[in-house]
Amino acid sequence: MKIKKFLKLVSLSLVLTFFGCVKQKVVSVNDNTLYVNPFIGTGGHGHTFPGVTVPNGMVQLSPDTRTSGWDACGGYHHTDTSIRGFSHTHLSGTGIGDLGDFLFMPFTGKAKINPGTPEDPDSGYRSRFNHKSETAIPGYYSVNLLDYNIKAELTASNRVGFHRYEFQKEGKRGLIIDMDHTIHDRHVKHSTIKIIGDTEISGYKHIDGWAKNRHIYFHAKFNQPFTVTFFKEGKAQEASSEIEGIKLVAVLNFKEENADTLMAKVGVSSVDFDGAKKNLEQEISHWDFDKVKQDAHVVWENQLDKIQVEGGSKDEKSIFYTGLYHSAMSPYTFNDVDGRYRGMDQQIHTSEEDTYTVFSLWDTFRAFHPLLNIIEPEKNNAYVNTLLKKYEHGGILPKWELNANYTGTMIGYHAVPVIVDAYMKGIRGFDAKKAYEAIVHSSTYDTLGIDFPSERIKYKLATLGKKYNEELGYIPSDLENESVSKALEYAYNDWCIAQMAKALGKDEDYEIFMERSKRYKKYFDPETGFMRGVKSDGTFREPFDPKYSEHREDDYVEGNAWQWTWFVPHDVKGLVDLMGGKEKFTAKLDELFTTSSELKGTNPSSDISGLIGQYAHGNEPSHHITHMYNYVGEAWKTQKLTDSIMSSLYFNNPNGLSGNEDCGQMSAWYVLNAMGFYSFSPGNTTYSIGRPIFDNVVINLSNGKQFTIETKNNSTKNKFIQSLKLNGKTMTEPFFDHSDIWNGGTLEFEMGADENRQLFN
Repeated sequence: MKIKKFLKLVSLSLVLTFFGCVKQKVVSVNDNTLYVNPFIGTGGHGHTFPGVTVPNGMVQLSPDTRTSGWDACGGYHHTDTSIRGFSHTHLSGTGIGDLGDFLFMPFTGKAKINPGTPEDPDSGYRSRFNHKSETAIPGYYSVNLLDYNIKAELTASNRVGFHRYEFQKEGKRGLIIDMDHTIHDRHVKHSTIKIIGDTEISGYKHIDGWAKNRHIYFHAKFNQPFTVTFFKEGKAQEASSEIEGIKLVAVLNFKEENADTLMAKVGVSSVDFDGAKKNLEQEISHWDFDKVKQDAHVVWENQLDKIQVEGGSKDEKSIFYTGLYHSAMSPYTFNDVDGRYRGMDQQIHTSEEDTYTVFSLWDTFRAFHPLLNIIEPEKNNAYVNTLLKKYEHGGILPKWELNANYTGTMIGYHAVPVIVDAYMKGIRGFDAKKAYEAIVHSSTYDTLGIDFPSERIKYKLATLGKKYNEELGYIPSDLENESVSKALEYAYNDWCIAQMAKALGKDEDYEIFMERSKRYKKYFDPETGFMRGVKSDGTFREPFDPKYSEHREDDYVEGNAWQWTWFVPHDVKGLVDLMGGKEKFTAKLDELFTTSSELKGTNPSSDISGLIGQYAHGNEPSHHITHMYNYVGEAWKTQKLTDSIMSSLYFNNPNGLSGNEDCGQMSAWYVLNAMGFYSFSPGNTTYSIGRPIFDNVVINLSNGKQFTIETKNNSTKNKFIQSLKLNGKTMTEPFFDHSDIWNGGTLEFEMGADENRQLFN
């Protein structure tokens, strides 16, 4: 039975729901925010943050508990016991850390200008906390700072962070603003703090970090007047209204006799001081913290309404809606309220439509962007337009763009499948001519007319792999690091270009890029059955062990031959033929999931995680592999394995992800597969059938239609499809088209405990 939206008006109050360590207040019967557990992924290596943001918010206001080490990428780790403060910008689930801008930390007593250490919080302004006093729901976070007896509460609008601090003991009261604080301890090249009045202060930072040339400003207003003492490189400065330099700290002091509640509104901007001020004044012009909290809640409620589910366990719903929540965080809004934004050329431009930043394309082309093509095609269209602006201003489509910076992180040219997948699925509110020009350019070796931030990033964007692929037709492993992974991704990306060429009537280009898409065959070794590095003399690199991994220093990226051999999503038939036919292909695929999970090498990649045999769900290159069985007549294995992954590698607790969240990709995989299908090869409009875990799913499409997925006889034991119908017609293969979703309709699963090996054969 479909979920009735009017039930959302039925109010319940003063009821607490617990998801692991998260405490939540029930607001209404079918308010899907109730299922969200922002602490999922804050433990292990998920690298998420528990603080506040709104969908695609410019501000991500969250507690920072650590800044160093791989598990500091989100600024917070659930195993920590002290909080350094609350900063306004964070990345969600990345494998590299940055941001963490403008740390605010309230205190009582004597001011300390250094953060102290986790081992000795008393040596600085840190405060101990415990999870019992910590609450996180979409749009709201609170925690008790035990050393100061302060209750800290956070909420946010798009471009503004809102703080509320309840001082629960008498004494001197103040707030630290640490301008040097960053995640992963990035180099602050220059900073400024300005006193605007006795309740307003602003600041600016220029940072050389993962983003080599990053600029950010803030403007803050307080509900109480303050006095300020500035510190520079640890030394108190003479009284002044402005200070510049590095390692700047402002200590704001508030009168003890004033109200016990201190509030601060903080607008941010990557444009200038005026932009930060305008963002603040236009988005939050009042001091009603609870109104902003409620507004954020409503925005999240509407966001999560895009998909309604019934059935499944409470934990499965929590994982699902937290996944949908994480999938709506990035990319982040990058333009100010007046439309101005910083371009890849570091110039200030103006746009009538929103522009965005934080494009983790190597991760997100696989499931995140395809999910948006279903539930938010207009948003994905805006992302494509943003990518084209970055091409226009910087000279090349980005590869992991961060705050108007090319980082060049990861491999391939995966802005291509994002653009092509949108185009092939009928999302066309962008300049197709410019888009085609941009994707073709991405495939070529070109160092001219590109705004490279550094020589190192120049090499990462204009990699020699492209040059060798153009001139030699392959990438020699003795001349280019990670040659196999790059070659396989280039082949897939070139296939995507070919699809758009064909759609645009560019037949000659289609033939050229289709030839390039077949070059993966050069790396297949029929003797071992694996994709291997090929040297300049045409021989395979020796020695060879498919379980060998030397992190970022071998022929594969964050993986080994076992994981990468299967990255041919655009031509499964060709890969089957290479391996000697369906029987041998299937035997090899079975071996992937059943062989030992042992890794070889002195420094195997820590990204090889979430292992089932040598299948590594904790990293993106494996994400399509379970669905390969659908292409060789063994769909029941796809159903069994996707069920196993969802039940054994996703959990409703802080350690609930088997690898980095990666800006929504890990979550989007779960969201799609939990509904019963997956985007096997973006650029192709076909979806591959899996195993739905909910009895009923309703996708509310932006065209006003609904796509419904009904699953009968559903249970943990009944994981195998017995029959499948689309709009009442029995399906004879485990695939359906994007148009079937977009036109509205019903997909009906009949489940059972028996492996239905004859289904789709």
